Amino acid sequence: MNNFSTRTLTALFFVIATVGSAVLGQTVFSCLLLIIAILGMQEFITLISNENIQPAKWPTLIAGVIVYSIFAAHAMGLIAETGLLVIFPAIFVLFILELWRNKANPFINIALSVTTVIYIAVPLGLMMYFFDPVVLSGPFHYGIVLGFLFILWANDTGAYLVGSVIGRHKLFERISPGKTWEGSIGGAVFALLLAWGLSFIFKQLGSSQWMILSVIIVLSGSLGDLVESMLKRSLAIKDSGNFFPGHGGILDRFDAVLLAVPFVFVYLALFCH
Repeated sequence: MNNFSTRTLTALFFVIATVGSAVLGQTVFSCLLLIIAILGMQEFITLISNENIQPAKWPTLIAGVIVYSIFAAHAMGLIAETGLLVIFPAIFVLFILELWRNKANPFINIALSVTTVIYIAVPLGLMMYFFDPVVLSGPFHYGIVLGFLFILWANDTGAYLVGSVIGRHKLFERISPGKTWEGSIGGAVFALLLAWGLSFIFKQLGSSQWMILSVIIVLSGSLGDLVESMLKRSLAIKDSGNFFPGHGGILDRFDAVLLAVPFVFVYLALFCH
């Protein structure tokens, strides 16, 4: 099987699994995101660890799972708001546990453990609120989740297609030499057009809200892609892993999601009741 066929089949499976789990509801989607969170945190810890820097793997994974689960449980209405307080000791216990590890560079280890939780577990947990009438008025619905994902994918696809054809001016050559201004603009146009179309399908948001949401997704998602490129460049690697054949690792596929979710969450919570 050639690389194009591998990439196509992987992308198809990924889309079906993601969209299907969202349509099936919060419980199924939360299980998928939990798996992604665990694999993503493990991948990140593996990438940043070396003989001098050794974040506490299992405590970090456990802390991340707790933080994700608390957000998801609250978003699903399973726990009260006071349950969110558990997040603080789950993170700060990482400082305490480092006392017994006797490793070099303990505060670098702590910083990277906390970064792992904040960078991966927190955004994926917040994404569960996209179903939630606490954030959005109305009943639980998958429309915002799918709209968010479709807009991200439209931006990526549009940027690739336009950039491949007419891309000339580098967007951020020091971090990602392949990205161009033409591609970025093309991706934004694709995303905005799709957002306008989604406003006729998913009525949870009005057309202007969908368009604003699209701008937020394009900007934050594109920066998320650059942040992950910065990580890979600092480590001198091409892909974060090989979990998705032909597409790289978990972080390669979810880099835009991880940075876009917090900004989208705040917009929905403040302006879309």
